[in-house]
Amino acid sequence: MYTIKRAAELTGVPAATLRAWERRYDIVEPRRTDAGYRIYDEESLDRIREMAALLDDGWSASNAAAEVARRRLSAGSATPSTPPSPLGPPLSGADAPPLSPAEGAAATARLIEAATSLDPEAVARVLDERFSRASFERVVDDWLMPALEEVGRAWVQGHISVAGEHLVSHAVLRRLAAAYDAAASHTGGPSVIIGLPAGVHHELGVFAFAVALRRLGVNTVHLGPDLPAPAWSTALDAHAARHAVISVPGPKDVPAARELVETLRSSHDDATVFVGGGRQDDLDAPGVIRLGHAIAPAAAQVASALTR
Repeated sequence: MYTIKRAAELTGVPAATLRAWERRYDIVEPRRTDAGYRIYDEESLDRIREMAALLDDGWSASNAAAEVARRRLSAGSATPSTPPSPLGPPLSGADAPPLSPAEGAAATARLIEAATSLDPEAVARVLDERFSRASFERVVDDWLMPALEEVGRAWVQGHISVAGEHLVSHAVLRRLAAAYDAAASHTGGPSVIIGLPAGVHHELGVFAFAVALRRLGVNTVHLGPDLPAPAWSTALDAHAARHAVISVPGPKDVPAARELVETLRSSHDDATVFVGGGRQDDLDAPGVIRLGHAIAPAAAQVASALTR
């Protein structure tokens, strides 16, 4: 039996991380001494090492924890079956079963409650639990994007503060960044430049799209928000790219998007410009291809266009 300090030394996982894993993911259930100190056995150390190894391989924490639990329940199997991708199946597709609307609504309510109380650990628990339920694409389309709309609505109505809305947004942004990094970088094929026009900052939707497209094996160059039109031309030239994806989240973003499209048309008349976002239909610029409002089909549409 080992104290938490000794368990940290033997596994290479800091004691603070061990406490967080116990609290958030129920990875281990250490015994407690009469004085309340944690005591770890060999089986607990094995599970901690498995969790750490999966994280080193690029798994998200929630999915790594789920895999450790799955292996634990695989009675009598010395060699676990081939583990799933740390972000779920490559693409959920229309044939994948939708997530439960009732469970999603409850999760959204918990997310808003966590934002209201400015509780980062509660926000993390909700996000990690939802991303453990299905593929990245399915969770984003069926739950995350609608949930973020509800968070925004709660902020507008004064139910949560600006700080609460930022807390949720940055927690989601961190998970999208981890998912983007976990999807292997692809080189050799056509590049797609992805980002937002100058002055546009609502990046979660277009970033989630970039993750989905990268998970399809596309060489993506995600440049983030507020990118001036000349910088788009520079990026296209730097990567010999002929495909760009922009987003128009709100009505005030339409003029900047229109200016960007006009700039690209004048500097790269052979470039294909795809547009997504809530106000994509307001962009009346000629030649743009609208992607609709679901991320998985939009990613599949762009990936298909690259093979033509």
